[in-house]
Amino acid sequence: MGFRCGIVGLPNVGKSTLFNALTETAAAQAANYPFCTIEPNVGNVGVPDPRLSKLAAIAGSAKIIETQLGFVDIAGLVRGASKGEGLGNQFLGNIREVDAIVHVLRCFENDDIQHVDNRVDPIADAETVETELMLSDLDSLEKRVPNLAKKGQQGDKEAKLGALVLGRALDLLREGKPARLTQVADPEEQRVLDQAQLLTAKPVLYVCNVNEEDAANGNAFSARVFEKAAAEGAQAVVVSAAIEAEIATMPPEDRPEFLAELGLEETGLARVIRAGYALLHLLTFFTVGPKEARAWTIEAGSKAPQAAGAIHSDFERGFIRAETTAFDDYIACNGEAGARDAGKLRQEGKEYVVHDGDVLLFRFNV
Repeated sequence: MGFRCGIVGLPNVGKSTLFNALTETAAAQAANYPFCTIEPNVGNVGVPDPRLSKLAAIAGSAKIIETQLGFVDIAGLVRGASKGEGLGNQFLGNIREVDAIVHVLRCFENDDIQHVDNRVDPIADAETVETELMLSDLDSLEKRVPNLAKKGQQGDKEAKLGALVLGRALDLLREGKPARLTQVADPEEQRVLDQAQLLTAKPVLYVCNVNEEDAANGNAFSARVFEKAAAEGAQAVVVSAAIEAEIATMPPEDRPEFLAELGLEETGLARVIRAGYALLHLLTFFTVGPKEARAWTIEAGSKAPQAAGAIHSDFERGFIRAETTAFDDYIACNGEAGARDAGKLRQEGKEYVVHDGDVLLFRFNV
């Protein structure tokens, strides 16, 4: 099961620099001119989780495998993208394929780095991008909703539901509000909204790209972005893409001291990933053994067979039960055997909802 976050923003705000730092590669060519990124670069990032090394130490695992979160570096957008300006059609198509939007905003002043509008205003930048996304959704729904309503009147129940839900989204867009604010009454309505693949229905994480000296506490620009995120129910983090790029070139053992000198407790990578995880309502479960200790990603609310399917479809198809130990119990009991002796290892069936940190062993038969 793969989850991907699309990194978007206006040209020259630090998207490709951040992508390079996140993936610790030079896969995205970073340069000081618009449309440097044309084809979207994709990189999978290991999700830092200190619990994994603790489990591996107890189990004597030979290998540690982190769960992955995908990041897509998408071409910079300009006004008129919804009408095909710049690389608009390609930009919008690439966004449609991701699960969440990581919106990088320039929150620093630097006369050496060109801004497409010759000013530093992260709120205006955010509104420029969101306006283009809303215009694209508006154009789509103004064609789609009347057709669905017509079919609904002819007795098509699915079309009637679609017209109802997407009609609410259309009303919001006409008011200049994103489709993610659409009210849904039940899972069926949520399914309709999800299947519509509206650009503004995707959850958003604002990344405030600041100068090195503002990396620990942010600045006046980033404070405005945090206010905007709070008002929208979105999330925001402060990152210095330049610092992250420097950290990415360092040996892992040198990074803590470097971060401490800057007044940072963790990398921007860790903050972005954690916020992305929360944004997508994801959780982590573990499988542990002598060969490997491994983390896996599933959506919150997933049941045991779905978690098994994240490992292999056969596990889900032939699911019998999940031998389950909570992370804290696994640590306190010094492993699976101790947890079993203490009565902390449970046998869970098909209706069990997996919790974050569960250590699972699946029993299946196909």
